[in-house]
Amino acid sequence: MPIALSSLAAADLRAWLAERGQPAYRERQLRSWLARGAAGFEEMRDLPGSLRVQLADSFRASSLEEIARSEIAADQTTKYLYRLDGGYTVEAVVMRYPRRSTLCISSQVGCPIGCPFCATGQGAFGRNLAAHEIVDQALDANRRLLGEGRRLSHIVFMGMGEPLANYEAVVSSVRAIADPDLLGISPRRITVSTSGLIPRLERLAEEGLPVTLAISLHAAREELRDVLVPINRKYPLAQLIPAAQAYGVRTGRRVSYEWVLLAGVNDTERDARELGELLDRRLAHVNLIPFNPVADTPYRAPEPRQVRRFAEWVAATGLNVTVRDTKGRSGDAACGQLRARLLQPA
Repeated sequence: MPIALSSLAAADLRAWLAERGQPAYRERQLRSWLARGAAGFEEMRDLPGSLRVQLADSFRASSLEEIARSEIAADQTTKYLYRLDGGYTVEAVVMRYPRRSTLCISSQVGCPIGCPFCATGQGAFGRNLAAHEIVDQALDANRRLLGEGRRLSHIVFMGMGEPLANYEAVVSSVRAIADPDLLGISPRRITVSTSGLIPRLERLAEEGLPVTLAISLHAAREELRDVLVPINRKYPLAQLIPAAQAYGVRTGRRVSYEWVLLAGVNDTERDARELGELLDRRLAHVNLIPFNPVADTPYRAPEPRQVRRFAEWVAATGLNVTVRDTKGRSGDAACGQLRARLLQPA
């Protein structure tokens, strides 16, 4: 099978073009066509016909093959399931809002962290995604949005996987997505989440990329977070929170703390009080996420009234808090659900 064009570094693609007597600027033309949403080489009309044939013989335009999708019209949300090389599959979700279009992007096949309330964590871990496989998710989303008169404006690394466990590929993909010659999405419109890999978090602060950091928190006391986010046993809250706050100070960017609300588990007044005591309100924002039910887990979502009460308790501690719009609750939109459903034996 031909390799994906996006897997070639710019210098390697220029060398390939030079071997065929093509000028260096053809590389920029190719990248521009990918950014503008070309699904195949035949669409790249300002390239010589003979070159388009050579490209089609040697490369695929994308590393992704769509094998399923889930449309939730009421929420303006679309989840895609892609096949990668090696037969692995990953999900990406496009979410449309009045003033922006956001892609929830995957960085790994499965996830090694094993949070018990997460559909992705229930499956076996496959592999890290290469940087070009991450970028191709963004290019594919932008191509589809351009067809709707929209444009991809925001990216959240909150799909399958622990982004900081695939550090080099994630950082490379952020730089590529931000490249003005490709998508030109500012790093300030890109959110990178982590369950708490402190050494990688500290390294990210040194990259000079003003991405928003999101901490998958879910509990404000060690014993509960040990259960909900097992990596807490290695990187406990006592170390994680100072590292996250240092990231905020170093970058000048407010840190988002993600909190999946689980009925009777982490939605009590005690939890809200402990959260207020844990975080420095100056560079913190709490993002509450009502649980999207996942089969074969003991957890359930709190009632809307309890979600509102918990938000009020958190706000009373002085923290900035919002409740995330739970797009796609009826369409396998929780991370890993579409993949898990389609991979189940008949």
